[in-house]
Amino acid sequence: MEKIKMTTPLVEMDGDEMTRILWQYIKDELLLPFVDLKTEYYDLGLEYRNETDDKVTFDSAYATQKYGVAVKCATITPNAARVKEYNLKEMWKSPNGTIRAILDGTVFRTPIKVKGIEPCVKNWKKPITIARHAYGDVYKASEMKIPGPGKVELVYTAEDGTEVRELVHNFTGAGVVQGQHNICKSIESFARSCFNYALDLKQDLWFATKDTISKKYDHTFKDIFQDIYDAEYKEKFEAAGIEYFYTLIDDAVARVMKAEGGFIWACKNYDGDVMSDMISSACGSLAMMTSVLVSPSGVYEYEAAHGTVMRHYYKHLAGEETSTNSVATIFAWTGALRKRGELDRLPELVKFADNLEKACIDTIESGKMTKDLALITELENPVVLNSLDFIKAIRETLEKLYA
Repeated sequence: MEKIKMTTPLVEMDGDEMTRILWQYIKDELLLPFVDLKTEYYDLGLEYRNETDDKVTFDSAYATQKYGVAVKCATITPNAARVKEYNLKEMWKSPNGTIRAILDGTVFRTPIKVKGIEPCVKNWKKPITIARHAYGDVYKASEMKIPGPGKVELVYTAEDGTEVRELVHNFTGAGVVQGQHNICKSIESFARSCFNYALDLKQDLWFATKDTISKKYDHTFKDIFQDIYDAEYKEKFEAAGIEYFYTLIDDAVARVMKAEGGFIWACKNYDGDVMSDMISSACGSLAMMTSVLVSPSGVYEYEAAHGTVMRHYYKHLAGEETSTNSVATIFAWTGALRKRGELDRLPELVKFADNLEKACIDTIESGKMTKDLALITELENPVVLNSLDFIKAIRETLEKLYA
């Protein structure tokens, strides 16, 4: 077949360890033979982030704002051990956190469903997408250990010097205290990203907090969502035949367990962190979960939901064979290519993304898969393939689709 042409580049963010190895395999076997790939390349591998004092991460985010679509490989967020291992100048921040902050984005995570790998919750017939508000709350909290008796207060000092005080607790002994915050602008961006994504997918949107207990903090989330929905999205949702549904977080959890799926579940930061792992584990594997960062301005950054697969990387360096699941990383590429094709009105590119995803699913459903899936599949006598052979098997399936 003649290579499919692109008109506008994707922003390509390379990464670390085993996913970096898979990244090149995917390009060589599944993309470059079929697509005249146009990307603006940024190396977000830890060594180059260190070399550029992390400037490359900021540059990649600004490029994403410019071009509108990016695809990202998994990257290392260094801890003390990584600082020593890679001889880093400092403990660089999470690239994902930096990119999220610049793009003002919301993370949407969706499991990839294939026959033979069934959800633990048997009535989940369709994937459930988790929308996580990736700002504030416990992740930017201030904490203090209280050594003994004393009073803890929240204090707001206005620009004119006036103060408002709210008692947290009168301690009679040792304890611990935590102060959380959020900002209305971020909550508004979160709401608009969720409403826009629901319209994109034509799926119902659920949102849940604990506003009955948190009558100011969580209630502000609820009120902002409702105000924006009523003013900007109500008519659009009705025209699309989809629903915005608010309930308490505990009620949402109970409903989710009995639902068929096929909706977006918007969660505050901590809830989204926990529930996305619950959904992915219940559906089989974190390596079978997509992740897309969506800004309210309509910028998209696609990646796999998992990390760099360090254990497999060191086996690879030692010359040992690995059987690493590349599906979520492939779907990061297909998501970005599809969105690029939609924005640039390139139906051939959209169709290629659809075909490559179908090839991944058809290959697994034919019994050819990586070890992590073979351990949980209901298919009989699965064929376990190594990392590269699995990608080559997907290529064979893809070529048959085009043949």
